[in-house]
Amino acid sequence: MVPGALEHVNVTVSDPRKTADRLCELFGWKIRWQGSAIHGGFTVHVGAEDSYLAVYSKDTPGDPAAESYFTRGGLNHIGITVSDLDAVEAKVKAMGYEPCNHADYDPGRRFYFDDEDGIEFEVVSYG
Repeated sequence: MVPGALEHVNVTVSDPRKTADRLCELFGWKIRWQGSAIHGGFTVHVGAEDSYLAVYSKDTPGDPAAESYFTRGGLNHIGITVSDLDAVEAKVKAMGYEPCNHADYDPGRRFYFDDEDGIEFEVVSYG
């Protein structure tokens, strides 16, 4: 039996186009698809050839979720692997985000940052 592979994750953001553009700039991704979505919303699929992040927004945003680590089914963070951690961290800083929780332990180096929608990203290099 062939093991399953993660194809995508879908998250709600305030501005799907802006979020997708930022992710393309940070991680070298591309926009795979964009268009109308459920509940009168709009979605952009942004990522690589074999996986992507679907960033979605409704016409009228709801209240932000409570702290995700205490919410069953909450999104805790999105982990992205990169080959040059220092270069991506420089881009993150240039965009005005504050990298935090730096760690260097087996099997790789990493840092985290929160975007304007409160989504935490873990950026890690295994090389």
